[in-house]
Amino acid sequence: MRALDETNRLGVDIGGVIIQPADDDADTSFFGGNYLRTPQMPGAFDGLAALAGTFGERIWLVSKCGEQTQRRTLEWLAHHDFHHQTGIPPERVRFCRHRPDKAPIARDLGLTHFVDDRLEVLSYLTSVPHRFLFRPRDTEVAAHSIHLPGVHRVEGWAELVPALTADPAGPRPG
Repeated sequence: MRALDETNRLGVDIGGVIIQPADDDADTSFFGGNYLRTPQMPGAFDGLAALAGTFGERIWLVSKCGEQTQRRTLEWLAHHDFHHQTGIPPERVRFCRHRPDKAPIARDLGLTHFVDDRLEVLSYLTSVPHRFLFRPRDTEVAAHSIHLPGVHRVEGWAELVPALTADPAGPRPG
């Protein structure tokens, strides 16, 4: 992968993009007692490692969650050796308590690209020119469909990585 212009900076959501979304199985749900057993999204670690080779030290994880989920997320990342496997250090993880709060974080970090599984969140990120909707739920898309023209929809890491690295300016929404 080629290095992108140093002005390109990537933000990636954690739940539903890196960590599999919650399900009804108490053994694998992130919100159950065995949350450390919750799997990564297929290809997430390899995809992020490849993107770290492209974006360099300009990748940030940005997650909206409560205090308990924040603690669990940090434990999950450490337990799965995330930082070593991807090359993204722990100090590049940011948390907020409300979805709209991702917007000022993105602005402060100067993010040019952002990946989230919620169209609602991407609608707040008006300072980010290249927004990627990752495996969205139909109800989420229906509720916020007015914002679809401003995002690039991807169905998994195998599709996301080439979309982020194909053109230094990023793909056209669609």
